[in-house]
Amino acid sequence: MKKVTGVLALALLLASCNQFDKTKTGLPYKIKKGSSNVLLKNGQFFKFNIEFKLAGKDSILSSSYDHVPAYMRLDTAQLGKYNFLEVVPKCAVGDKIEFTMSVDSLKAMGMIPDFNKTFSRGGTVKGKVDILAAFADDKLVEADYKKENEAEKEREIKQLEAYIAKKGAKTVKTPNGAYVEITTPGDQTLKADSGKQAMVLYKGYTEDGKVFDSNIDKPGAEVFPVVVGTRSVIQGWDEGLRFFGKGTKGRLYVPAMLAYGQQGAGGAIKPYTNLIFDIEVKDVTTPPPPAPAAPGAPGAMPHGEMGGHH
Repeated sequence: MKKVTGVLALALLLASCNQFDKTKTGLPYKIKKGSSNVLLKNGQFFKFNIEFKLAGKDSILSSSYDHVPAYMRLDTAQLGKYNFLEVVPKCAVGDKIEFTMSVDSLKAMGMIPDFNKTFSRGGTVKGKVDILAAFADDKLVEADYKKENEAEKEREIKQLEAYIAKKGAKTVKTPNGAYVEITTPGDQTLKADSGKQAMVLYKGYTEDGKVFDSNIDKPGAEVFPVVVGTRSVIQGWDEGLRFFGKGTKGRLYVPAMLAYGQQGAGGAIKPYTNLIFDIEVKDVTTPPPPAPAAPGAPGAMPHGEMGGHH
């Protein structure tokens, strides 16, 4: 009888360890405590990894693990509803949170517009959060974020270097870590230096060969004009095109942090995706002067992309 009682006690203990509490708005969660008992304070910034996964499908919707962590300021007056931030005030650095979100509840609360193939009726989203560090002010956050971005870029560069070595390509590295392979030199006396306009044919694809954009052999497609040095395209292009002259053909290998980084680009380019571009510069010209702004019109702001996924 004692033996049965002991087994039952162990079973109850394990069951209690796996039980989820609920937040005020009904989010099921549990906290796995770390070594610290010092809870995060209101107004502190905290650094964390977060992942969302569809239950039963082992399909990751988004994840910061193995990439750049997220940062937030804890504001106990604005924790929102039905999300992990409701749980954060109960946590210390080193704690881990597990939570689940009902797709039906997300729909009822207006957090998703409608059911679809990803968020189906009756479905469940599983989430996890690791609290990594806490900071007293935003300057410390900025310094740490910069370090994490550099570490991410170095990981991507190493991944690209392995890809390039496997291909046996001869490349030159740009100042910030893109790689340029020249296959046809063209006219190197007429280079796409800063301020020059390069007329570009391109094909962009990922390391697995999936093409996401191209104007090569595409009916009706036009040569794409790029004024180098104006930040009108991704940084990997802005740096890499300077190695091209009129008639030059080659390839750009661009780490994600010099392309679309942690945001990705729509559904075509996922977050943290290294990109490869086949490039041909058809001509290098002096760009036309910008049209004068209309009276009272706001000035144009440079942005990270212009047309397609460049």
